[in-house]
Amino acid sequence: MHTDVSIRVEPHQDATRKLLVPVGLPTPHEMPVHFNVTGGAFALTGESTTGQLVAVVTPETGQPVEVSYSFLEGGPGYPDALFEPHRNKFTLAAEQLVFDAINIAETQPDGHAAIQALVNAAAEKFRYGHPERRFNDGCEEVPYLACGLTEGSCVDINTYLIASLRAAGYEAGYITGYFFPEEKNGCCEDAHCWVVTRHNGVVLEWDIAHHLKMGTRDVCCGLNPKPGDRVAVAHSMGLTFPEIGVCCEKLISEPAWISAEGRLEKSEVTIERQFRKSAAAA
Repeated sequence: MHTDVSIRVEPHQDATRKLLVPVGLPTPHEMPVHFNVTGGAFALTGESTTGQLVAVVTPETGQPVEVSYSFLEGGPGYPDALFEPHRNKFTLAAEQLVFDAINIAETQPDGHAAIQALVNAAAEKFRYGHPERRFNDGCEEVPYLACGLTEGSCVDINTYLIASLRAAGYEAGYITGYFFPEEKNGCCEDAHCWVVTRHNGVVLEWDIAHHLKMGTRDVCCGLNPKPGDRVAVAHSMGLTFPEIGVCCEKLISEPAWISAEGRLEKSEVTIERQFRKSAAAA
């Protein structure tokens, strides 16, 4: 079975702008086997710490860009590079958060219980939402959240969770991609993110945001607590692409416009997914 994802990007008013587009990420669930762009020419460039590639698209003047992915069911697993910690303002835990994470982990009987406890602790800090100002805006490290609930999106929640897990000494990775809710029949409005942990060779996946959206803080491992399906396109936070002048960008997910200052800016997109049988299955 193939999962085909298409993304239509509307033209930018500045015809000189280029697009940065992730090319897809292998997971235990799927393998990217095709990537293409129409409505513009593209070249590949690499990220300096993780080694992942992205496409830099030069659109045809005034024309929308169509990005297409194809993923084959079943995959080799998550890349080792996503578990490698890289110290930057999006991943580095503040001293009090380090103390709290270690304290939580040390009260548990083993590493797997400690990871679950850290996930539960992060879930208790947030209520799901999309605040105008994120809890770590303007910070040079991920701050500790004390009492009360902080409004946060999947990005905010997973930023806090990754920092907590790594502060306690556990391997964890940040994944971006697309989630297609069952009720939307193959459509979604924007990207989504989730967390992967690896301890003693056991890889587990976590999606706190979907649990919160479903009204529960009783978070269990595994994807899609909310019915639907997903694909992964990129990983990690604090990304640098030296050839195009992009430095320590928080994350990459949807196609994004590259500004003259080397920042990524949101594009207007339409995202759709279809399933088809592979030639072998047919």
